[in-house]
Amino acid sequence: MRHKVEKLRINYKTLEDFKKFKQYGQQELSMLEDLEANMIENDSDSPFYGIYFGDKLVARMSLYRIQAKYDRYFEPRQDYLELWKLEVLPDYQGRGYGKALVEFAKTFGRPIKTNGRVNSSEFWNSMGFTPATYDVERDRGENPFVWYPTGVKEQEN
Repeated sequence: MRHKVEKLRINYKTLEDFKKFKQYGQQELSMLEDLEANMIENDSDSPFYGIYFGDKLVARMSLYRIQAKYDRYFEPRQDYLELWKLEVLPDYQGRGYGKALVEFAKTFGRPIKTNGRVNSSEFWNSMGFTPATYDVERDRGENPFVWYPTGVKEQEN
């Protein structure tokens, strides 16, 4: 089954949709603060992507493009994507929504870095991500997972 990933508009309807995620105890994944900080107008460029089941937002993520000058993960150094706040509502988990969002992120053809949540390594491994070699200075307690497109490898520190 193919799930359609959509770029989410920055508006109050989206804000209301996001509130449904927060009530499931996903405080650390809440996009409300991001949305309020970015709420300018409906057509402003949004870093948010989601999948709807009918008219209900059931899965979402944010994708931020990080400039090459800040790249401390990939060789050759380049712009890469940072995937944040991947979340699927509990009643919709196990149906491929999270996988569809990650596969969509890969279509940009850029390396991807994400911070895996506790007990999520099996999911990230199944999506072709590998744990980044831990660097105390760079990672500061995060557990980054990275995905390398063809021709890209881990930066040597």
